[in-house]
Amino acid sequence: MGDFKSLIVWQKSVSLVTEIYHLTEKYPKHEIFGLTSQIRRASVSIPSNISEGHSRRSSNDYIQFLKIARGSLAELETQFLISKNLNFISEEQYQDFDTKFIEIAKMLNSLITSIQKTNS
Repeated sequence: MGDFKSLIVWQKSVSLVTEIYHLTEKYPKHEIFGLTSQIRRASVSIPSNISEGHSRRSSNDYIQFLKIARGSLAELETQFLISKNLNFISEEQYQDFDTKFIEIAKMLNSLITSIQKTNS
């Protein structure tokens, strides 16, 4: 299976977390324990679940953790829509991140499918 750090989806997810931390530094201070915290936790959950699932060395566990990562990504998409609606981010920023979310979701789906096929 190799090292989880060699997975492009993990690398892109880690980059996404970094971008999100920089972006949310600009959120209103009164949101630090609200939306800012939720967004940061959801984003960190994506690469964390990819690496944890990979390290379990069981295909079924790996798939389950990838599905959890996919769920965290869906959470993040929702939180970014809310951020846009509250004018914490611009339409352009929203679209930029949405493109990244879609790319990571497709990669997670492909990885899940690949593992499932290998187990069949």
